[in-house]
Amino acid sequence: MNIRDIIQSVFNIKNTDIHLIPLKQGMTNDSFIFSINNERYIIRVPGVNTEKIINRHQEFEVYQAIKGEAFVEPVVYIDRDKGYKISKFIENSHTVNPKDWNEITACLKRLKDFHSQSHRVEHCFDVFEHINYYESLMPTASKYEDYKETKKNIESLEPIIENLVKDWTLCHIDAVCDNFLVTENQDVYLIDFEYAAMQDPDLDVAMFIVYSLFDRQEIDRIIDIYFEHQVTPLKQYKIYCYIAMVGLLWSNWCEAKQDKELLNSSYAQQQYNYAKTFYQIVFNEARNISEFGELVNHHG
Repeated sequence: MNIRDIIQSVFNIKNTDIHLIPLKQGMTNDSFIFSINNERYIIRVPGVNTEKIINRHQEFEVYQAIKGEAFVEPVVYIDRDKGYKISKFIENSHTVNPKDWNEITACLKRLKDFHSQSHRVEHCFDVFEHINYYESLMPTASKYEDYKETKKNIESLEPIIENLVKDWTLCHIDAVCDNFLVTENQDVYLIDFEYAAMQDPDLDVAMFIVYSLFDRQEIDRIIDIYFEHQVTPLKQYKIYCYIAMVGLLWSNWCEAKQDKELLNSSYAQQQYNYAKTFYQIVFNEARNISEFGELVNHHG
């Protein structure tokens, strides 16, 4: 079925004159705007190789779990096999500007509110499992000469994270600025739950950080905002661990996509840099924190 066939089937219409307006070409999907009865919608069309990266059945389960949740995208149709999705267009809205701290504060509050709803699904997101899976999709060895050393360092963080207290709830996993919409009324919507799964919400904070390429000073400010100025050093270094882990995760994701333009982008390089830099920060600094230092010394 082509895109127009899907739209006609979902809305039970025979009018073939459906005008599709390209909205954006994302890293995993393309999106188009169309109108039915003067109401606008977005149809998401899966991109090349997306089926290797996204589990559509799990995504369908997530949208069932959050159905009716305020301030998440209003989905009217989702294909659990092919990944086509139709949602209502959120009028008078824009993606969050990572340079606007008022907007950053608003979407971190929305993310924390979402975590507090304690939605549950049957699947979880294992960071190291995905690191290895994306690595298996690479056509050749990593482009980074020190990849094996970097990966070994990141793997040494796993037992440290496993020994720290973790909450467990439905997380977005791809909680980046582009997946928050701010309306003219200053309402904030969370959209695109392709990767969502059960995880530690602290991981979502790290996800929010790495996509927009924030520096350390900005990262500390984001952590402080999310935890309402009550973050502990232990919590801060735990999120640093997550930043290192997801840096390698998305670096491998970039290599798995086999897209030359993406691989040569500042985004891909910075993800790998996050892995290396924040691993060093954790092991150079966290030893001074009693509980964290014991774990670092034991597993380092």
